[in-house]
Amino acid sequence: MTKDNHSMTTEFILTGFTDEPELKPLLFVVFFAIYLITMVGNLGLVVLIYMERCLHTPICIFLGNLAVMDSCCSCAITPKMFMLENFYSEDRMISLYECMGQFYFFCLPETVDCFLLAAMAYDRYVAICSPPQYHTMMSMKLCVQMIIGAYIAGNLHSMVHAGLLFRLTFCGSNHINHFFCDVFPLYRLSCIDPYINELMLPILAGSIQIFTNITVLISYLYILFTIFKMKSKEGRGKALSTCASHFLSVSIFYGSLLFGYVQPSSVKEEDKDIPVAVFYT
Repeated sequence: MTKDNHSMTTEFILTGFTDEPELKPLLFVVFFAIYLITMVGNLGLVVLIYMERCLHTPICIFLGNLAVMDSCCSCAITPKMFMLENFYSEDRMISLYECMGQFYFFCLPETVDCFLLAAMAYDRYVAICSPPQYHTMMSMKLCVQMIIGAYIAGNLHSMVHAGLLFRLTFCGSNHINHFFCDVFPLYRLSCIDPYINELMLPILAGSIQIFTNITVLISYLYILFTIFKMKSKEGRGKALSTCASHFLSVSIFYGSLLFGYVQPSSVKEEDKDIPVAVFYT
C-alpha cells in the first residue's frame, strides 16, 4: 500500500458489497449457494454432453463451451469474493498483478460468451428456417471453426485491455469500490490520464457487441417470421420454446454489457458498477 503521495500503489482493497456486519453472513450464504449451483450445473452439463453421443450436435457443443466459460468466469470472481464477504475474514487485499489476472480471466469468458451466443442464434436460425439444409449449413467443421474463432477473439480482446493496464500508475487511494477488479474502478484510481484505455474499451467492446448483436437480431427476426408462417400450433409452440430461454439469456447478458461497458459515460458512473456487474457475472 502507498505510504504517501509519491509512492506507487501495488496492492488494493476490494470493498465488496457492503461494510454492514449483519449483512455479510447473508451475502456469503447467498453467493456461495449461487456459486455451487453454477459450478455443479455447468460442469454437470459438460460431463453429460461429453458422455452422451446423441448430444454431440452443434447446439449442444456450443452449450457445453458456454458452460465451461461460465464456470471460468465464476472461478475468476467468486472465490475471492467469498473471502471478502465472509465475516470471519479481514483480508481484503489484492495485488495489482492479481487484479490484472482476475480481469483477464473475467474478460475472456465474457467475450467468448458473446460469440458463442451469436453462434447459437445462427444455429437456431438454420434449424428452424432451413431444416433440410441444417447438416450442410451447420456442419461440425463450421461449429468447431466458430468455437476456435470465439476463443481467439476472446483471448485477443482480454489481452489488449489487460495489457493496457500496465500503462497506468496508481499513487493515491487504493480502495476499489467493487467486488472484483473491473477496469472502471482502476481507471478512476489511476494517477495518469487513462484516455487511451477509455477509448479502446468502447471501440473494441462496442465492435464485438455490434457484430454479435446484429447476428442475434437478424437470426431471431428470420426465426420469428418463419414461426408466424407455420400453420401448426404445435410446431409454432415447439419452435418458440426452443428459442425463448436463449433469447431471454441473450437479452439480459447483452443488455447489461452494453449498459456497463459501451456507454461513453460508463467510466464516471461509479454508482452503477456493482448492480450492473451482478447481471453479467
